[in-house]
Amino acid sequence: AFQNTAKIAEQCNLDFTFHEYHLPAFPVPEGVTNEEYFRDLCMKGFLERYPQAPQSYRERLEYEMGVISRMGYVNYYLIVWDFIRYAKENGIPVGPGRGSGAASIVAYSLHITEVDPMKYSLIFERFLNPERVSMPDFDTDFSPERRGEVIEYVMRKYGADHVAQIVTFGTMAARGAIRDVGRALNFSYAETDVVAKLVPTMPLHITLKEALNISPRLKEMYDGDPKVKKLIDTAMQLEGMPRNTSTHAAGVVITADPVVTYVPLSRNDDTIVTQYTMTTIEELGLLKMDFLGLRNLTVIQDAEEQVRRMEPDFAVDKVPDNDPETFAMLAEGKTQGVFQLESAGMTGVCVSMKPTSIEDLTAIVALYRPGPMDSIPRFVENKLHPEKVTYKTPLLEPILKVTYGCIVYQEQVIEIFRQLGGYTMGQADNIRRAISKKKLKVIESERKVFVYGDPAQNIAGAISKGVPESVAQSIYDEIVDFANYAFNKAHAVCYAVVAYQTAYLKCHYPRQYMAALMTSVLDSADKIAGY
Repeated sequence: AFQNTAKIAEQCNLDFTFHEYHLPAFPVPEGVTNEEYFRDLCMKGFLERYPQAPQSYRERLEYEMGVISRMGYVNYYLIVWDFIRYAKENGIPVGPGRGSGAASIVAYSLHITEVDPMKYSLIFERFLNPERVSMPDFDTDFSPERRGEVIEYVMRKYGADHVAQIVTFGTMAARGAIRDVGRALNFSYAETDVVAKLVPTMPLHITLKEALNISPRLKEMYDGDPKVKKLIDTAMQLEGMPRNTSTHAAGVVITADPVVTYVPLSRNDDTIVTQYTMTTIEELGLLKMDFLGLRNLTVIQDAEEQVRRMEPDFAVDKVPDNDPETFAMLAEGKTQGVFQLESAGMTGVCVSMKPTSIEDLTAIVALYRPGPMDSIPRFVENKLHPEKVTYKTPLLEPILKVTYGCIVYQEQVIEIFRQLGGYTMGQADNIRRAISKKKLKVIESERKVFVYGDPAQNIAGAISKGVPESVAQSIYDEIVDFANYAFNKAHAVCYAVVAYQTAYLKCHYPRQYMAALMTSVLDSADKIAGY
């Protein structure tokens, strides 16, 4: 058996090619190239979205189509356009967008997204950066009940053997590792339980090493009882190892040739899944899509159907986006059942900030997270007292005006590099990524470039724009402080739009909305009682 195992291992000879794309070709009508078909769809959709077609918008469309074409992602856009069109034509609720894809005017023209990137100053390079080749990533929200229909459509279109879901590994976490090792070492359930329960549950994903530093009682048992020491030492070696497999909640891979020619497959109940995880699949150049389920889309659709019994033409995406009554309701703290805004903390922010626009809701979605939360008081103060808003240089005003002088979004960090430092969008996004990953060498070397410029990279620097050196230095400090917290505005806008739609329905059609909301949580007595 030993010799045969070695023989088989010697016969296995496989080389992987990384970062070479294997996108499936999108089938287009005869006599047209994919490129022509794509441009035609974009132009039609653009005129539908912008009947006035301002020149700057048309230039942005041309620029984006050029980048998408040069980077080889025409088929990618067509595939996404096609399955979203299928969902919409078949009455399957689709979200307005999520993630940085909403920054693309091409995606908006193709009705892949429903948020106008020009209205909210979203930056295309945050999604597709011509100076950094990486696969774009459109994540899509569908109604959870009908998400499967979209995956089935994709399987029919490209062939069931060209589509698979993606595996995800459950790993041994601190408590679980102790329980598993305890069973293997013949500890009684009670003995293991005592030790496992001494591992704190917060912070999330705590390691055993951290647990020993935080929990004095655990440390005491570890030092005083050789059996416990053996238990924890063994568990430490297994911590983080894969423990079981399951199917990734949203990931679907679509390939040019049958999936099995690129990656090994396995069966998880009735689902065929890849044996490699999400990150490896991306490195192998395969097309990965996220088909996510968002319960609130079902709630909105159910409420709409109820409202149409009285108002046959009602559609939530046609309601005005600046309804004073809806914002007044949020400012009073009546946020129960409103998407993203119903936690006690969020309600508090709504009451103190008194949002008056979707821009304000976008900022709330982006700021209410560990880190950025510290700047909420300043944000609220500046919103309520506009005279307190100050800018270190007048050049910052157009960039930071929508957030009352505070840096909230990654897009603002990119704009500051571009407008003050003279970077291209692509260069600015690369530096933003490096800062958010805390690459200290880059942060230090880039400071000089931002302040004084760098002729080799064709970057002018802030001083050349008339910004005093000390001011440029302090703006750079603020960017470094904030870049690791700054949020992707495109994603925040999409979720703010859904939040606004649920708030509007709750404000103007409370019976229909609350009925739909309670139907969606029938399995939770607590939620039903609360609503």
